[in-house]
Amino acid sequence: MSKKVLLITPPYHCGVLESAGTWMPLGMVYVAGSLQEAGYEVCIYDAMSKFDTFDDIKARIKKYDPDAVGTAAYTSSIYDSVNVLKIAKEVNPSIITMLGGIHATFCWEELLKTEEKSVDYIIRGEGDITTTELLDRVFAGKKPDIPGIAYSRNGKSTCTKDKPLIRDLDALPMAWNLVEWKDYSFKTKKNSTLAVVSSSRGCTQKCTFCSQRLFWREKWRGRSPGNFVSELEYLNSEYGVDVAMIADETPTFDRERWEKILDLLIEKKLDLELLMETRVDDILRDKDIINKYRQAGILHIYVGAESANQDTLDRYNKNLKVEQSKEAIDLINSQGIVSETSFVLGMPDETRQSIEAAVKLAKYYSPDLAFFLAIAPWPYSDIYPELAPYIEVFDYSKYNLVEPIVKPTGMTREELNKHLLAAFREFYMDKLGHIEEMSDFKKNYMIDVTKLLINDSYLSNQMKGKMPLKVSKFIEKYIGDAK
Repeated sequence: MSKKVLLITPPYHCGVLESAGTWMPLGMVYVAGSLQEAGYEVCIYDAMSKFDTFDDIKARIKKYDPDAVGTAAYTSSIYDSVNVLKIAKEVNPSIITMLGGIHATFCWEELLKTEEKSVDYIIRGEGDITTTELLDRVFAGKKPDIPGIAYSRNGKSTCTKDKPLIRDLDALPMAWNLVEWKDYSFKTKKNSTLAVVSSSRGCTQKCTFCSQRLFWREKWRGRSPGNFVSELEYLNSEYGVDVAMIADETPTFDRERWEKILDLLIEKKLDLELLMETRVDDILRDKDIINKYRQAGILHIYVGAESANQDTLDRYNKNLKVEQSKEAIDLINSQGIVSETSFVLGMPDETRQSIEAAVKLAKYYSPDLAFFLAIAPWPYSDIYPELAPYIEVFDYSKYNLVEPIVKPTGMTREELNKHLLAAFREFYMDKLGHIEEMSDFKKNYMIDVTKLLINDSYLSNQMKGKMPLKVSKFIEKYIGDAK
């Protein structure tokens, strides 16, 4: 009888991502694919997307009766991920427990010191192949001396050498058959089926506040255009996927490869819309083929502006000039594609005036969506030593880019939060005041987004109350009584 593996997402929520849609745990789809290919019986249980409780998780573990349970975490979800594994051990102490993800990769020593009884193994870096290799050895009674893991026995922690990055991404199997597709939709498109996909892995930039480029070791690898587009075609025809989010940090990194992907998507004419993020400089590089983006079905593009201050951009190592963001967003808007950007605020020298400058710049850039975020001092980021003296919150569950962690020298964290929320409100009140000037597509998109912001996001209180006359008329006409 094959061994049973249950992969569980932690039930963490902060009112950000879930407001726009329900997003499948792509990493688990990859890990499950490799486990299935090796002969394991696997189940992906997305407790996060189901909004299940820890009691629900306990019941599911009892019912499935797995031999191993795995979960993964970014920094703000780490406590909930560890609780999932604690519950697994409560159900059956012999269950092998595994923890992966960005936070565990870099903070494995801290985790093993405090959670040795709950966490049997930490998967460091890419887990696709490592998880299968680890379980093969554990269930065969062999010593787990493979690269890419950490574990603790009798108070002594062991960390093996790093596992080389996977070279051939095309060869990785995917467990799309295990996805509960009814759980996933993009809320601005009614009755949609949403997939999260990956065309590449990695980032070669050196942004000091970022965790991704550290996880991918500042390397970049891409799937072949044919392999990636064939996957999209399969998801569209087999599972009715009509919206897909490309989860890559920089899917556009290789211009020649990216243009081939666009050309294939145009040729295939799939009933599929794409959401993506990329870098400002790649959009500028592609100005001569930007029309292909929309023809290929790209609906929504996020680019990170990050700051209104060039000095701050330089501290972030963004390798970006303020005016470049304006030009890139104009190019995106010129194709009728929904544009989105963000500003990472709350550095120690932040002031009310600098936040107001960010709002002013956001209005000048004129993206369709803008978010004003509180910098999160990931404990493994390059910028952490600079921010450490100003950190007032050590509860990792708050490290979600929403709740201020760092105290600027000239204001309290509560004042910072108030200014960030006011920035959001000012930007959106201005944007909604001009909604009648938008194309029908963008107008309808913004109507749907406004409904989500009012009803489902952490920003809902900012979208209510006294509004400019134009905006209140818009709300009354298109949104109704939001509750």
